[in-house]
Parts: sequence; structure tokens; C-alpha cells
Amino acid sequence: MRYAIVVERTANNYSAYVPDLPGCIATGETIEETEREIREAIAFHIEGMIEDGLPIPQPSSIVQYIEIAA
Repeated sequence: MRYAIVVERTANNYSAYVPDLPGCIATGETIEETEREIREAIAFHIEGMIEDGLPIPQPSSIVQYIEIAA
């Protein structure tokens, strides 16, 4: 499966979350570290859902950029 992630800059580091997996978050000092951490968080999150007998949400978020004239 392929899930969309959102990576945001915070005051001290980066954070990421998965819109299709509420509660699945990660942080890191760099974008690359944050991406590695969210990949692990997704696997852990899905593993926990399977153990709890919960359905795994299908990826449904769409990611696009909108250009705005300045």
C-alpha cells in the first residue's frame, strides 16, 4: 500500500502524520529522518491494528499542490 504523508517544519524539528491513519505520527531532526520514522510508525500502526482485529484503511488521501500568484 502507498499512504500519503504530511511533513511539517516545527520550531525545533520536523513532524509527519498520515491522514489515512489517524494517530500515526513521527518526528525527526531532518526530513530524511522524519520520513524513516514515519515509515516505521506506519508499519507499527498497521501491525497494531491487525493484532486488535481492526480493518486496515485503504489509502484514499490525494496530495496536490496549488500555485498561487504572489
